[in-house]
Amino acid sequence: MKSLLPIHKEIDNRTLLDRVEDAMLPLINLVFLLLLFFIVAGHLTDDPLPTLPGTAEEGESTAPKADLIVKSDNQWLIGQKPVSRDELAQQLPAPDEQRPLRIAADAGITLHDLENLLQALESAGYRKVTLLTEPSL
Repeated sequence: MKSLLPIHKEIDNRTLLDRVEDAMLPLINLVFLLLLFFIVAGHLTDDPLPTLPGTAEEGESTAPKADLIVKSDNQWLIGQKPVSRDELAQQLPAPDEQRPLRIAADAGITLHDLENLLQALESAGYRKVTLLTEPSL
């Protein structure tokens, strides 16, 4: 009588390690494809950053208002009016420890001129000053 069971293929002579490696190959392929998918999907949705509320548009000045402006020719300005060393203390706001004096100095001013200005401010009672700068592009 003939057996109804299917005829078995050859006996697999591979080691257990070889059979496990063969079984892991589809899983490795799947992980690789998922990795590629997320890399491509991440680059397709590269949106620019949104403009935050309260940020300045191009052309708008966000520079803080200076109490004293020093030009490159060592001219001192308070509210667009030139002042001398003698008038400096009367024209500036009173010294305040909570709010330091804001000075906008031109990039062409010499260190000697800036030192003279700071000495004049110190003799007028100003202990804290803030030098306003412009970011370099």
